[in-house]
Amino acid sequence: MTLTVGIKGDFTPQEVSEVIRGALEQNQRVAKYKIKKYLEVCEDFEKKYEMDSDLFMEKFDSGKLGDDDDFFGWYAAKRGFDIWNKRLKIISGIQI
Repeated sequence: MTLTVGIKGDFTPQEVSEVIRGALEQNQRVAKYKIKKYLEVCEDFEKKYEMDSDLFMEKFDSGKLGDDDDFFGWYAAKRGFDIWNKRLKIISGIQI
């Protein structure tokens, strides 16, 4: 995929590239941090309930689990992990 960048202002391609590269690096650091934190939460729930997060999601989505507050917290952590993991893959695949 190729993207075109339209820049308003009198900036060199080098300046624009540096800003974009810096923003991508910052987003990559944020994504790695969030992935680590969400993973820690998921691992705590996995130990507590002796079930991996993928199996938990299957059971939760199918309604086989109750309405325990832990399950909603686990669900949010797993979704956050998956979303940020996908974002990191996208960010890591961008070449400037």
